[in-house]
Amino acid sequence: MNQGIGSWPARRARKTPDRVAVVHDSRTLTYRELHERVLRLAHALRALGTGRGDRVAYLGPNHPAFLETLFAAGALGAVFVPLNTRLAAPELAFNLTDSGSTVLVHAPEQAETARTAAAEAGVRHRIAVAGPDEDGALGYEELLAGAEAGPLDEAVAPEEPCMIMYTSGTTGRPKGAVLSHANITWNSVNVLVDTDLAGDEVTLVVAPLFHTAGLNMTCLPTLLKGGRVVLLKAFDAERVLELIEDLGVTYMFGVPTMYDAMAARPRWEGTDLSSLRSLNCGGAPVPARTIAAYLHRGLAFSQGYGMTEASPGVLYLDREQTSAKAGSAGVPHFFTDTRVVLPDGSEAGPGERGEVLVQGPHVMSGYWNRPEDTEDAFAQGGWLRTGDVARTDEDGYAYIVDRVKDMYVSGGENVYPAEVEDVLLTHPAVAECAVIGVPDPVWGEVGRAVVVLAPGARADQDDILGHLQGRLAKYKIPKSLVLTEALPRTASGKIIKPAVRGTYGAGLGPGTGDRPRA
Repeated sequence: MNQGIGSWPARRARKTPDRVAVVHDSRTLTYRELHERVLRLAHALRALGTGRGDRVAYLGPNHPAFLETLFAAGALGAVFVPLNTRLAAPELAFNLTDSGSTVLVHAPEQAETARTAAAEAGVRHRIAVAGPDEDGALGYEELLAGAEAGPLDEAVAPEEPCMIMYTSGTTGRPKGAVLSHANITWNSVNVLVDTDLAGDEVTLVVAPLFHTAGLNMTCLPTLLKGGRVVLLKAFDAERVLELIEDLGVTYMFGVPTMYDAMAARPRWEGTDLSSLRSLNCGGAPVPARTIAAYLHRGLAFSQGYGMTEASPGVLYLDREQTSAKAGSAGVPHFFTDTRVVLPDGSEAGPGERGEVLVQGPHVMSGYWNRPEDTEDAFAQGGWLRTGDVARTDEDGYAYIVDRVKDMYVSGGENVYPAEVEDVLLTHPAVAECAVIGVPDPVWGEVGRAVVVLAPGARADQDDILGHLQGRLAKYKIPKSLVLTEALPRTASGKIIKPAVRGTYGAGLGPGTGDRPRA
């Protein structure tokens, strides 16, 4: 009766029970073993009172428990809430409170943060992957060992919510994109069609699973097809090259900085990369130098553009077009439709810049408990507004050229200035501020804060940016700061961001300096 992705382990176990499903460190799980562990966890969660519609959150790096929790929640008709490990405790507490999560499963690395956030959010049950602790967390393996593994077939419809993925909002507060089981399934089908994934795929998952690309563009499509996913806790260029050679990796996803780091390693030329069939890149266009370095090794990139609200695949550039259409995000995925529209809603012609709209069975139903934001997110006819500006060429290939909103991308992470500005304004010396993205050779873009001090206040860059430590994830903290007398504003008092970028967006002017970035 379960038509959602919570049934995938059972469906795979009856087709390919002895194939390896997951590899993590030196441990492997077959599809039969994965199915059994998911059943045990689902029964354990049910015994804790978790049922249809309840939210189950997970905080931790790539690990089999992440996938087991996702599938177990789906088996019950519950909703999975993946949390970003780079967020500070107050940010996590907001996501837990906003989603109404009743259970938090967490890795040992996040124990202290999870304890603080869960307490603030009033989460009823905390489950520690490392085992029970003195502060009341239940042990993950202990729960599985004590649970039954009998059949469980809850009726779950494709249109029911599968997960809530949080994406920072331009108003300064994150919004939870509600992705249904159908959304995730159709996105996976798009990947299978356009990427030609096979049943013998060995997919290296090094991008974090709490991000939609790592989970929905690589991991879940591979498991749907019956391939093998290799989970790596964190990116390490040397380790990635080693795994490709040792395990015969056939497919992986990364952002340009990852691929550049791999090509910069001394062992790059000597590593056997012959097993690789597909290299997917997202987060930013692949630089020409990166394309050249991989073509030299006989490898070409497929590239894409997407957003969490679309599960995430929107546009896809296959590897045959990497050089011919360099800089393009490609054409719509197979079961996806896009439009590029001018401000008046009319279609943009080739070469004209307009906002990208997207429609398809993988597009979210809306934001969690945000009816007004949901209404604003969709244009007439039910098309999702991406907030990104593109132009298309005569062949219909799209090139992302600007952003309707002020969001910038740093190392593959979306950063929304309003969220950073809200925290900056809690510093007693800051009267006004504006955050912009500026070019960076390593991260693509990094933040720069332009600050007006309160009358009579004295503060420097280290003092103000240091105030953000622990309040925001490190990648959101600006790398430089400029002190100024006033910010450009419209007659109505709104800060003119283009003018801020024009004045402070290039070079390191007076009052700025570099900060380490993690």
